[in-house]
Amino acid sequence: ADDKYTDKYDKINLQEILENKRLLESYMDCVLGKGKCTPEGKELKDHLQEALETGCEKCTEAQKKGAETSIDYLIKNELEIWKELTAHFDPDGKWRKKYEDRAKAKGIVIPE
Repeated sequence: ADDKYTDKYDKINLQEILENKRLLESYMDCVLGKGKCTPEGKELKDHLQEALETGCEKCTEAQKKGAETSIDYLIKNELEIWKELTAHFDPDGKWRKKYEDRAKAKGIVIPE
């Protein structure tokens, strides 16, 4: 399993982070290089670019589910944060469309 990311943080309560604006913004500041990182935030920051580009191919099943949950949540509830993340990690929009199309297929409406 050397080709997978660590599963050390797979049990983290993502819903709690996503639904707590202060926690969410703290994680976003970390991955965007604007603030301090917790150990799990640093892990996310270290692998986020690669995970986006490869469709999460080194992710564990829990991480794949978590990534999908997080992306869908951000598109649906925190569009400004989603836009900031994609501008930072996907300036050419190569991957954003794929993730947004998947969210739309689940019935998530994305305001233009």
